[in-house]
Amino acid sequence: MKCSLRRWQMSDANNLARALNNQTIHGNLRDGLPFPYTVADAQAYIQSVAKAEFAFAITVDDRAVGSISALRKENIHFRTAEIGYYIAEEYWGKGLMTKAVQQLCDYVFTTSNIVRIFAEPFAKNHSSCRVLEKAGFELEGILRKNAQKNHQLLDMKLYSLIRQEEDAQDDNNQKGDTL
Repeated sequence: MKCSLRRWQMSDANNLARALNNQTIHGNLRDGLPFPYTVADAQAYIQSVAKAEFAFAITVDDRAVGSISALRKENIHFRTAEIGYYIAEEYWGKGLMTKAVQQLCDYVFTTSNIVRIFAEPFAKNHSSCRVLEKAGFELEGILRKNAQKNHQLLDMKLYSLIRQEEDAQDDNNQKGDTL
């Protein structure tokens, strides 16, 4: 089974609503998504990300089965992006999410000036943590009691992937002026 990334299409709304009408998926995402998740919710989401820099449908045989995006940060963090993703439960454990994360990161690094992509999954979401590890992300630390979800204080893990390129200057600015 092979997955691909493509821009969202309004015709994906039914598949998106079907994937997100899952309490287990909702339990691992940040708040803000309605539940139950309707086709109208899906249409509004697709319209809202139509011009987003890095927001894609994860597809199998051109059928939307999940979502993945990287949100560029602002101000002094403008070369950093946060990745977020989910996939329909029927596609869990098939390696598709890892491939989608790798595809998105390759795309971000080759089409933009972003040098750091990070993710903050709930520490209890072992599958999401494993996806990041298999995609080459490194664990930077545990953010203790960093979020409240469903009336529980939860730890989160901080993972990052750094672009390995000669033109990605490090924090010592070694390619810049010398002192």
